[in-house]
Amino acid sequence: MIAYRRSYSTETVLMVGILGNGCLGYGLKLLLKRYMEKRYQDWRGQIEHDYEEWKQRESLSFKRLNKVGMVCALAAVWYLYDLVCGDGTWGGLSRGWYHNFSTGYVMLMTVLLQFMLASRAVGSFWRGEMDGVMARMDERLQARLKEALEIERKSLEKVSRSDQLRVDLITNVSHDLKTPLTSIVGYVELIKKEELSDVVRDYIDVISARTEKLKEMINSLFSLAKASSGNVKLHKENFEVNRLIEQIFADMDDRVKESDLKFVVKLTEEDTKIYSDNTYFYRICQNLIENVLKYSAKGTRAFVRTYLKGEPEGEDERRICIEITNTAGYFMDFTKEDIVERFARGDKERTSEGNGLGLAIVSTYAKALGGEFDIRIDCDQFKACLEFEL
Repeated sequence: MIAYRRSYSTETVLMVGILGNGCLGYGLKLLLKRYMEKRYQDWRGQIEHDYEEWKQRESLSFKRLNKVGMVCALAAVWYLYDLVCGDGTWGGLSRGWYHNFSTGYVMLMTVLLQFMLASRAVGSFWRGEMDGVMARMDERLQARLKEALEIERKSLEKVSRSDQLRVDLITNVSHDLKTPLTSIVGYVELIKKEELSDVVRDYIDVISARTEKLKEMINSLFSLAKASSGNVKLHKENFEVNRLIEQIFADMDDRVKESDLKFVVKLTEEDTKIYSDNTYFYRICQNLIENVLKYSAKGTRAFVRTYLKGEPEGEDERRICIEITNTAGYFMDFTKEDIVERFARGDKERTSEGNGLGLAIVSTYAKALGGEFDIRIDCDQFKACLEFEL
């Protein structure tokens, strides 16, 4: 608006417009930054304002800026139109008033440039604010995570201490019971050598059987406590899993024949040589077979199967798998987690023998040997699965 009649040329007006836009743009940037910092200073650092609220504020700011830019653009277009086509009816702004139309072009250029600079300034402000919001949210999440980890650590320490106390108690009790139990067994054996009536001898036989059962339970408790405490000393050697299973069936032949169960044994013909602790591996398989003998329905079949997983030339490690399946003689309303607990029995009515330690020992020993133990239940079918790396 400085080109009155013959005062300035078009080049001068354009030059002054460009320089003026530069100064105006810098000032507008500082002004917008100061205004928005003052406008939202109460929001900064307040964690109750979440990310979505900040995004809504950002969107609202750009909507307002677009409205202001639209109004200014319409005013600039109207001004340029009046310069070019005006006849004095628009408030006196007409070609008769200005001989140089460059002011109209400068006005339109000014609106466009200042709108672009303002949009950039507002966008820069909100990018910084959103980065700050994300940083504060990250700090808050880190603090919460740290707090949760600390709570979890204390909880694990508490559980660990509780488990250790339980293991120590079982170990001490087992040890303290062994000495008097050994004496009882010895005295019972001495009494058996005396002349006894049939009734007394029957009583002595019952006492002997019960003491042997108690001795077995104490030994199981002691073994389980030792394995749970991590004090298992492994003596690894190479042995054939198939041969070990055959040995177990040979050792338990009398009990298998008395059980009224039919065992179907299918052993893989592939090489089942494994490097592990023979004693613990024997105990694992023995406990699973004893579990079948104790809890299977009479007259049913039990299946024992071995097979290998993984390709011989493949990238994955080859694994030996042992599956033992039987038909339960009771209603199974438990999960794997329930049944592998110490003293847990699937037969809650206690119509069968067992102390609830068998599968707990299997699970603990399998873990100690680096294997995996799983249980699958399908109606009355109970399947125990073992996996070990060859």
